[in-house]
This record gives sequence, structure tokens and C-alpha cells, in this order.
Amino acid sequence: MNKPLLIFDLDGTLIDSRLDLANSVNATRAHLGMPPLDNETVYSYVGNGVAVLIKRSLGPGASDADLQVAQEYFLNYYRDHMLDFTTLYPGTTEALSALSQAGMKLAILTNKPVRFSQAIVDGLGIAPFFQRVYGGNSFEQKKPHPMGIEALMAECSARRPDTVMIGDSSVDIQTARNASVQAWGVSYGFQPETLVTHPPDWLGHSMAEVAQKALGASF
Repeated sequence: MNKPLLIFDLDGTLIDSRLDLANSVNATRAHLGMPPLDNETVYSYVGNGVAVLIKRSLGPGASDADLQVAQEYFLNYYRDHMLDFTTLYPGTTEALSALSQAGMKLAILTNKPVRFSQAIVDGLGIAPFFQRVYGGNSFEQKKPHPMGIEALMAECSARRPDTVMIGDSSVDIQTARNASVQAWGVSYGFQPETLVTHPPDWLGHSMAEVAQKALGASF
């Protein structure tokens, strides 16, 4: 029997990294002499990679030079502070352990830079569960381009009907659709409102529910 491949988004799906991201954005704005944004506004900018986050956070009046300075400052600041407040969502370790013990193939595909993604996964103790951790700079195209999913299916010898993309935003659902694989959403992440316009095939409300769904699914 073919074991399913479960591909997880990172921010808003496995980890709650909102405060560290907001703090890093506002430290960057302060560096440029700009006032802080409220945290909820920053949270709404997350999901399409660092360049988009910085561009949204600085606003339409930012010059290319400002964007370059801001991105470099953000990356350096976030590198030093990305585990200050970031935590796993409740039940994540237990869910990943159950899925791994069942022989399922697990991977991460995020638009966060890969070196940060790997460091966070290592720091929070869940790295052993994953066969691959890929970030926004691992491939020529970021999500929602299907390139990452296609690569993971090839490397993990997974069939398309046995592959699921799991995430908290429309970016993840669109990625799954573009790759013609199942799309599962979670309601507790950063951008659950985007799942209204891009509804998943199934919506869970905790990592425990995700594990229960996967363990009981017929792939």
C-alpha cells in the first residue's frame, strides 16, 4: 500500500510565529525611522515570502533602495529573534509523532527562507519527523507554484492521489490545486478568512484533528 505524503505549511500551521515576525517587521520600520504597525496588520502580510512581507510592511511609497535595506535588516534581526516567542501549536508534536509512527511521509513546504525554517524546526524539536524541509528559496518558484510539491512527490516516491498539502491560507490551497493534489486547511492560523474564497477539501481545527483525519483517510 502506498503511504501518503503529507506536506505541511509552517507559519500558521505547525508554528505560531506571529509575534516574532511582527517584532522583526517593526524593528525594521524603526531602523528606517518609521512608526510601528499593529501586530494584526503584520500578520495579514505573512505567507508570500520575505520580499512581499517587507514590501507590504513598508507601503507603496518605499523605494527599491529602502526595500533592499529593509529586507537585509529584517533577515538579520529575525535570524537572532525567530525563537523568542515562536511556539508549536497545541498537539503538534503528538500529531506528528502519531503520523510518523503510522509510516506516513511528512514534509514541510513554506515560503519562509529555508535556513530559518530548518533552524526553527530544529529548535522546536520536530525536525526528526520530516523527510524534507523546503523554503521559499529552495526552488525557482515559491508557492502557489506547484514546483515544490512536484519535487517532494518525486523525492518521496509519492503518488498524486496520495499527496496532501496542509495549510492555513489561500496560498496553500492554491498550491495544492496547481499541483492537482488534495488540499486540507486549518482554521487556527494566520489567515483563516482567505479559506472562504479558496475553500479546502477539508478543514480541521487542531493538529489533533489533522492527524485523526490522515490516519482515518482512504488514500
